[in-house]
Amino acid sequence: MPKSDSVIFEDNTLLVINKPSGITVNRSDTTRHESTVQDIVEKHLKISYPKPLVRERKEGEYPTTEETFKERSGIVHRLDKETSGILLIAKNPDIFGKLQKAFQEREVQKTYLALAHGKLLPLEGEVSVPVGRLQFNRMRFGVVAGGRPSVTGYKVLQTYYNPKTKEFYSLVELYPHTGRTHQIRVHLKHLNHPIVSDELYAGRKTARQDRKELSRLFLHASQIVFTHPATGKQIHIESPLPEELEDFLHTLEKVG
Repeated sequence: MPKSDSVIFEDNTLLVINKPSGITVNRSDTTRHESTVQDIVEKHLKISYPKPLVRERKEGEYPTTEETFKERSGIVHRLDKETSGILLIAKNPDIFGKLQKAFQEREVQKTYLALAHGKLLPLEGEVSVPVGRLQFNRMRFGVVAGGRPSVTGYKVLQTYYNPKTKEFYSLVELYPHTGRTHQIRVHLKHLNHPIVSDELYAGRKTARQDRKELSRLFLHASQIVFTHPATGKQIHIESPLPEELEDFLHTLEKVG
């Protein structure tokens, strides 16, 4: 990746890829022994930056757009390692900065698909609760007082029944209006309908049982709508469910 089947859109200024589950987006100290999306994108775009990427800054001074562009190799936003789907990559600092601004001003419309435990009611709604890092486990996030405002709209598309486990599931379309880390996962957990195979938020026993049937998180970034910074045209991109998620749905029975 990017291979011909993972590049969804590309022009002189922008690359949109379909990220598979199981690959980390950005490099960090914990990814030294694995290939990240950032590594692969740099090879695809044939780019390399001299070190250090960022000049020494005074206390309180923020990096420039060009420095951030280089630090992230143009990757505008993030997806969790186990989340698959659409990822935007800018090819120059100007496009990068404009897309970042569009995300910050909530001008980018993102849609996700998730399979959640149980029958989610009402069938349409909105979750608006603050999300922040948990003090007792810095790897996890939750609904916490003093957390950052977080809003996710949702709509249930289909209810399923698993004859093996005698459990119901809800296939949910989700529309995050903010971009907090683990926001969708935390919000569905808050509704007491965690995502299938979510090892962080579904609970140890539930996640262990889920993983016997589905080895990855059932969360996919399926659509994105934004204004192209260079052309001014509205871009609408879709990514179908990966084969392994479709196959899992086919083992379930539709309800209603």
